[in-house]
Amino acid sequence: MTVPPSPWDRIRDHLTFLYGPDRAPALAERLRAILEDFRRRNPRLAAGGPARRDRLTEKDAVLITYGDQVTEPGKRPLVTLTEVLEKYVADAITVVHLLPFFPYSSDDGFSVIDYTAVNPDLGTWEDVERLGRRFRLMFDAVINHISSQSRWFQEFLKGNPKYADYFITVEEGTDLSMVVRPRALPLLHRFQTAAGAKWVWTTFSADQIDLNYANPEVLLRIIEILLFYVEKGAEIIRLDAIAYLWKKIGTPCIHLEETHRVVKLFRAVLDEVAPHVLLITETNVPHGENVSYFGNGYDEAQLVYQFPLPPLVLHAFLTGDATRLSAWASGLSTPSDETTFFNFLASHDGIGVRPVEGILSPDEIQALVDRTLAHGGYVSYKTNPDGTESVYELNISYFDALSDPQGGEPLGLQVRRFLTSQAIMLSLAGVPGIYVHSLFGSRGDPEAVERTGQKRAINRAKFRREALERELADPASLRSRVFYPYRDLLRVRAAHPAFHPNGPQEVLSLHPAVFALLRTAPDGSERVLCLHNVSGAKVEVRLGPKGLPSTEHLRDLIGRKRLDSGRITLEAYQTIWIRVE
Repeated sequence: MTVPPSPWDRIRDHLTFLYGPDRAPALAERLRAILEDFRRRNPRLAAGGPARRDRLTEKDAVLITYGDQVTEPGKRPLVTLTEVLEKYVADAITVVHLLPFFPYSSDDGFSVIDYTAVNPDLGTWEDVERLGRRFRLMFDAVINHISSQSRWFQEFLKGNPKYADYFITVEEGTDLSMVVRPRALPLLHRFQTAAGAKWVWTTFSADQIDLNYANPEVLLRIIEILLFYVEKGAEIIRLDAIAYLWKKIGTPCIHLEETHRVVKLFRAVLDEVAPHVLLITETNVPHGENVSYFGNGYDEAQLVYQFPLPPLVLHAFLTGDATRLSAWASGLSTPSDETTFFNFLASHDGIGVRPVEGILSPDEIQALVDRTLAHGGYVSYKTNPDGTESVYELNISYFDALSDPQGGEPLGLQVRRFLTSQAIMLSLAGVPGIYVHSLFGSRGDPEAVERTGQKRAINRAKFRREALERELADPASLRSRVFYPYRDLLRVRAAHPAFHPNGPQEVLSLHPAVFALLRTAPDGSERVLCLHNVSGAKVEVRLGPKGLPSTEHLRDLIGRKRLDSGRITLEAYQTIWIRVE
């Protein structure tokens, strides 16, 4: 039997690959001192917690939210958020993903000025830790870039030699045509420094300055910051825009082996001193590239975002046909029981379309673009190596993407369509990530786009607590009609071990309009058949194949109604989850 390498063996190997055999030993000793100091301060964190395969179970669901998502006069937003979540979702949500809550200068938090401070407009570290006493916490590590207003970059501009190599400068005229661009913006920006004008690498904007990981000082400093997040309660760390981390001129500068090695180094560090902490990589790219961040299943990220899911579910409802979604889902797998998908349909960003390249045809992707524009949304583009532009993401609330705000359909039909889309996401193997605007049934906010000039602002509105609670108390409101059934779905899911993230799943072909999934508990103790009608027509499916029940009395876990035969009728956009004895 082969003994897997220890975390320290992995750490030394990664440092040697990244910085060479001459520098690696000294760097390893410095990193050892950092980890020993962390262990002295936090001896309990090295214990490891539950078995690796059970760090996330069917009971876990993640809420994605801003720290100031809910506000009220005279109270810090993080305090208000904690109170609202405790009141409404404490029995349905176990993990809160706080989008960047640090001081920032742009991009709603993703241009961090100080990695170690809480934005005083939101609250304090004590407020974050209070939220962490009721919910597990997921933090953003926005470590590909840092704000132009940060002390690090300001010291670089002043000529401080300590920060001379913290950023990437390029001679004017250098051929960078191979570099993959996520947005239609300049790759370099010109800054005046104490040593004269310099062109600095800026993947995402002039205010988001890429860090230079070829300088090991940057890597060590970032590791200290990740460990600080662990001390502050982070159990899941999201590596934002991680695919672009390492730059080498003459390459695409995306998914480089050096980038994978840095992620693996982070994993080895956490395995050594805080093995309960999980890494999730955010890579809005085609599926094969995305899942490469699982590594061998034991040495890189434990979770990756399921980026093809949002456009594929949208396509299914647009066409009333789940065939493409079913075919894709039938091929899903992860390399070990320590890895799983982070399933989501909406986020603070848009609906990425690059992940369905090769899954949907160009005409099918264009149909999603047309639907978005017809429903009041926007489209963002990226620059290709040949200078042309192509669609990168759709900027629209998921509710509006499914139902035209001006379409005049009955609200009940729109709600049922939306909830079935969410049920598909909840039924799939993995951990569900629910954006706060989906949970509370938000439509888009086009006025915010006009006000800010940012297309992504359409799905980033904030709530006033009084107005939110008033709408939740009104049974006729959209928020109430979405939120309470959605919470019930989460409760049902949490009660059934068949929905364990690593429980087997089998996609069944019962009807083109029905996404049918059979989930099984890891120990085989339970099976749940999940049926989702993605069409606006009534559909009948026959059970019986694959050992499924055909005539005995069945019970819908959602509607809590008995189903009396092997023929199941689903109304338009209906979801039925059946426990199979």
